[in-house]
Amino acid sequence: MSDGSFGGFVAAAARRGELVVQPRMGIGDPAGMRAGLLAVRRAGVRAVGTLTLDSFTRVGDHDAVRAALAAGDHLNGYPIVAYPPGTTRSVLAGVHDDSFPVQVRHGSAKPQDIVVALLAAGLHATEGGPLSYCLPYSRVPVAEAVRAWAESCLLLAGLRERGGRPHLESFGGCMMGQLCPPGLLVAISVLEALFFRQHGLGSVSLSYAQQTHPEQDAEAVHALRALAAEHLSDVEWHVVLYTYMGVFPRTPRGATALLERAAELAVRTGAERLIVKTVAEAHRIPTVEENVAALRIASRAAARARRDQATPDTGVLAEARAIVEAVLDLAPDVGVALVRAVERGYLDVPYCLHPDNAGRTRAVVDGTGRLRWSRTGSLPLAGLVRASGRAETTAAELLRSLSHVERTYDDAALHPVGTG
Repeated sequence: MSDGSFGGFVAAAARRGELVVQPRMGIGDPAGMRAGLLAVRRAGVRAVGTLTLDSFTRVGDHDAVRAALAAGDHLNGYPIVAYPPGTTRSVLAGVHDDSFPVQVRHGSAKPQDIVVALLAAGLHATEGGPLSYCLPYSRVPVAEAVRAWAESCLLLAGLRERGGRPHLESFGGCMMGQLCPPGLLVAISVLEALFFRQHGLGSVSLSYAQQTHPEQDAEAVHALRALAAEHLSDVEWHVVLYTYMGVFPRTPRGATALLERAAELAVRTGAERLIVKTVAEAHRIPTVEENVAALRIASRAAARARRDQATPDTGVLAEARAIVEAVLDLAPDVGVALVRAVERGYLDVPYCLHPDNAGRTRAVVDGTGRLRWSRTGSLPLAGLVRASGRAETTAAELLRSLSHVERTYDDAALHPVGTG
């Protein structure tokens, strides 16, 4: 039985051997958002709902949201801060309950207003983090984002005093969406979860985004679970896998196959929740119907998959552990440690243009399809990684790496084995 919380719902599904599937769906109009949530609830799969917020709310430009609403303009997500709490409660009435939790997904480096709004609407689950929603999406200084997220965690943790069980998911396993080697993704997700725990959260999830090679991905998720077990034994936690967040296949068959591989990876590695993507990802914002179809595809693929503990060890766990330990050694306060780690280049995300990011690391997809470091900068990986040491990745190599997954799945869809 679930205890009515987001984390409790996922844990209860895991005990039954069910993968929880989730869309990334946000609709600006309250009636449309309610209809979307109802469609997900009625999809016939073990799912949770999502309120994905609009880009204006994400950056705190609430005046722009109000102007768009007044003009009747279309928003690319749900503006939870601009609507009165009663409006959002009406959206959720009869939809959000113990059997169908709803999470708010947003992308904000300074989410205090968002957290206040979601709590006022009766919600208790969201996601992000002081690095993962700062470095890829903003120009907010990391130190400022750390302070903002500390305040946001405390706002959420206040719900515990009233008998609630708030849940916070780290976006650290995604970062730029692609071309960030798994060891760094795992480390950031673990570090953000430790930051959440330090600031009062007792229910967290750690993320990992499907990358370019299934065996490397399986190793990464097992590494994430191992480090979570070591560092987070005193809190409730689970792993959420994101279907590939980079350049998506353009063919429906290619996109479907990639989603199915993500579902299989989740089951194989014991991840408890999966964020799905649709056949429309390469072309436009998906419809509600396309989101529901993706949930069903993923759920069917998960039902066919089997758990597999055997995964080759090529060093992902060692890389991630080295980064986590080096960062934690910088300060007893996790937030201070994160700021110092970015300053020293211990946390340096490839191809990230944020002013605070050191920008001395690079990665490429090698000839086997694995994501490898080509430059490690000041990452604390001495003796663990043999980088190519090349001065710079060429434009052609970067484009090849960025399109690797798209080409792999679209080529397989257009030229199936055995045809000619």
